[in-house]
Amino acid sequence: MNQLKFGIAGYGKMGKIREKSIVESNDTCVVAIYDIANYKNNSKSIIYCKSYKELLESDIDAVIVSAFVSVAAEYVILALKAGKHVFCEKPPSMSSEQMLKVIEAEKKSGKILKYGFNHRFHFSVMEAKKVINEGGLGKMLWMRGVYGKAGSIDFHDNWRNYKNYSGGGILLDQGIHMLDLFRYLSDSEFKCLNAQLSNSFWNVECEDNAFLTLQSKDGVMATLHSSATQWKHKFLLEMAFENGYLNLDGILSSTRSYAPETLVSGRREFEDVTFAMGKPKESITYFEYDKSWELELTEFVDAIKGISPVVNGTSNDALEIMKLTDYVYGNFLGS
Repeated sequence: MNQLKFGIAGYGKMGKIREKSIVESNDTCVVAIYDIANYKNNSKSIIYCKSYKELLESDIDAVIVSAFVSVAAEYVILALKAGKHVFCEKPPSMSSEQMLKVIEAEKKSGKILKYGFNHRFHFSVMEAKKVINEGGLGKMLWMRGVYGKAGSIDFHDNWRNYKNYSGGGILLDQGIHMLDLFRYLSDSEFKCLNAQLSNSFWNVECEDNAFLTLQSKDGVMATLHSSATQWKHKFLLEMAFENGYLNLDGILSSTRSYAPETLVSGRREFEDVTFAMGKPKESITYFEYDKSWELELTEFVDAIKGISPVVNGTSNDALEIMKLTDYVYGNFLGS
């Protein structure tokens, strides 16, 4: 099969990250780019389109949608109707209602649709999933996630803090990854029992802190704190089981500001009072490479080629996440 030809709609930070993984793959190439800022670079082999319609009419097989959330669902539907395969960044839409329309278009199109939840493809997360599936730790009891940002001097000017572009604040920006990992690692759906959204510091339209308490259909309790006032980059997901625990502490990024990426495992073994209770022996595994962008692209390309289906970042994954965030924003915003 010849190289799959990609078009990119939205050439900001994520568009450029996706472009890099496409260019570095032997199976794919970038043919056309559309951005409302009419961004240009020095490449003579790429067409720079003046509209999204022009992008869809160019000689491409698939579209990367990395534009504002406000147009994500619309762009995905238009691309599917135009006979293109689609890879869309998170957040997937402004609401679950929009996602239902996307799924309807997906079914009619017969094309491949995948959403960008790249955290599933970090090596620490994949190893944790493997350990959980092996069953040695027993039943999962609870999960506790923290995802925090340092913020920046111009944080309040970022488009993600304007609801008409982003649909929400730090919950949709970062917390959505943790919600997806809750679902992925527990293999269960969650409902939100309680939440508190606040503007603690930043003078923005959207929440800069989100505290959620959730429960899965299997009785797993989970808490999430997603924050834009952490004053450092922080990622931590703790999971307790009948026979021990797993901690995903840190995660690799291009800046390595969330590093190191580690998987900490411990077992419930020191229960004799003659031993030092509360300080079990731990195993720490360090991960030095982030191949999540490449692995995500590979799953998408393999699905297009008919080698294997999309398993991570399906339209149903996106729908379930939007159901959760819809419920939080609809019932706890301003609480």
